[in-house]
Amino acid sequence: MTDNSISIGRGNRPEGGAHALRGPTGAEAPAETRGKTTIADGVVAKIAGMAAREVPGIYNLGAGMARAFGAMRERVPGAGGSVTRGVKVEVGERQAAVDLDVVVEYGVSIVEVAGDVRTNVISAVERMTGLEVVEVNIAVDDVHLPDEEEESGPDEGRVR
Repeated sequence: MTDNSISIGRGNRPEGGAHALRGPTGAEAPAETRGKTTIADGVVAKIAGMAAREVPGIYNLGAGMARAFGAMRERVPGAGGSVTRGVKVEVGERQAAVDLDVVVEYGVSIVEVAGDVRTNVISAVERMTGLEVVEVNIAVDDVHLPDEEEESGPDEGRVR
């Protein structure tokens, strides 16, 4: 007796509807494996920025000009501060790379703070996105001194 059934879209896949690279497909596949998830660079940048700011010894993120523009942007009603200031990311399908510009507090060990930032950023990004973080590059742009206050504009004390 001959088998007259038609198999649409199965090609040379192994029995059970499994694709060699993707695992099971079709109705028998678990819901979490059906479809593709893409994560925008901005999402990874926000996660990395928040994770870096959580580390004790980090005063701020961003190089001098970025911080100056950020301070002006924060004064504009509704603009708010940017979590991604001082953060650059490259995101691929399975991997991400992060570059951070940081300002550290005076007196902390920059080597230890940088290690803690790397650990926290890698942990947060990998846990929240499933991407492998291949590198976290840190540029220490400044040291915040205890008696240093952010430069305030001439209108600081005026009605807002």
